[in-house]
Amino acid sequence: MTDDSNDTHLTRPLAGKVAFVTGSGRGLGRTIADKLASLGADVAIHDLNDSGPAKYGEADNLSEVAESIRRHGTRVTTVFGNIGDAAAVATMYETITAELGDVDLLVNCAGGDIGAAGGKPNPNNALDISLVDIQTEINNNLIGTMLVCQAFVRPMRDRGAGAVVNIASAAAHMGGSNEAVYSTLKAAVVHYTRCLAAETRPFGVRVNAVSPGPTKTARFQATRVTDPTMMETNDSFLRYGDPEEIADAVAFLVGPTAKFIHGQVLRVDGGLTLFPG
Repeated sequence: MTDDSNDTHLTRPLAGKVAFVTGSGRGLGRTIADKLASLGADVAIHDLNDSGPAKYGEADNLSEVAESIRRHGTRVTTVFGNIGDAAAVATMYETITAELGDVDLLVNCAGGDIGAAGGKPNPNNALDISLVDIQTEINNNLIGTMLVCQAFVRPMRDRGAGAVVNIASAAAHMGGSNEAVYSTLKAAVVHYTRCLAAETRPFGVRVNAVSPGPTKTARFQATRVTDPTMMETNDSFLRYGDPEEIADAVAFLVGPTAKFIHGQVLRVDGGLTLFPG
């Protein structure tokens, strides 16, 4: 005779948890949300608007993404808005808690090297990028992460439990002219993660970060020239990552087997950044 409760603990270790993944209408965020649902979590997914997932052809709308994730048998709700807008974040919090309950697991994935016009800034180096693109990237990557943490981590602190993963980037760990502002902001997200971890340590709320290397999302492939030799999934480290590989790292950090890991940055980049710091 098998112990069903033990089997559930092993196969669906996030059962009973509520997760919120920002930027989960498409790309890496969608893969992370799907992974957490597959492990038993109820999930709130998010995009700027309902049509966001259609931008790179991943789905017609956020409702379609939600329906896909529901195949795992967990509850799924949707929220919209700019994470850099405090009022929008407050509305997200109210909607999610009303429909799913208190958020136990928070993944800050929204952001990216996206300027004011919606694509990559041009120019996109340290000295020539426009102020409006700088300000847009600050809101999307750093201020937005801070606002979402303030809204959702305060209740975790008060309850004495929760787990947070902030998505940074391999670019946060090395200097470069191209994408200089984005890289700088992701480095700030890494340090904010450490600061938040120091603040939540007495309250039992785990806070960590994941720094992906170049990863084969639809947006990644649509917004740059890719190397065909790096596209194949194989045992080599000399390739682009798969979104599922990043999602696996996030699932580990929010799960019970990482219960004593706190304030750390896990680089999932095939060894692209092989140096301390």
